[in-house]
Amino acid sequence: MEINAACAAFAALSQPSRLGVLKELIVAGPGGKPAGALAQALGAPAPTMSFHLKELERAGLIQSRREGRRIIYAADYGGVREVIDFLLADCCQGDRRLCGPYVVKESA
Repeated sequence: MEINAACAAFAALSQPSRLGVLKELIVAGPGGKPAGALAQALGAPAPTMSFHLKELERAGLIQSRREGRRIIYAADYGGVREVIDFLLADCCQGDRRLCGPYVVKESA
C-alpha cells in the first residue's frame, strides 16, 4: 500500500461515525447492510450517512452493490487488510514472536 492510500484510509477513519460504520460492516460480514440500516444503527440522518459511506468507499475500506432499489454496503476486507499490513509490515523488525502472522515482509 502506498503511503498516500494509507493516509486516505486513516483520514476516512478519523471520524467517529465512519469508524463506527466500518466496525458495523465488519461485524455484518460479506453480506453487508443497506445504507438505511446503517443510518439507523448509528443514529445518523440518511444524507449524513451517504456522505460517510462515500468517504469510506473512496478510501477503499468498503464496497457497495445494488440490489433492486437498495444499495448494500459491505466491508472491503482486502482494503482493510492492506491498512493493517501497512501498519504492521515492519513490526518489531520481523520478529514473529512479537508480531505473529502480521509480519508481511519476509527477510531476504
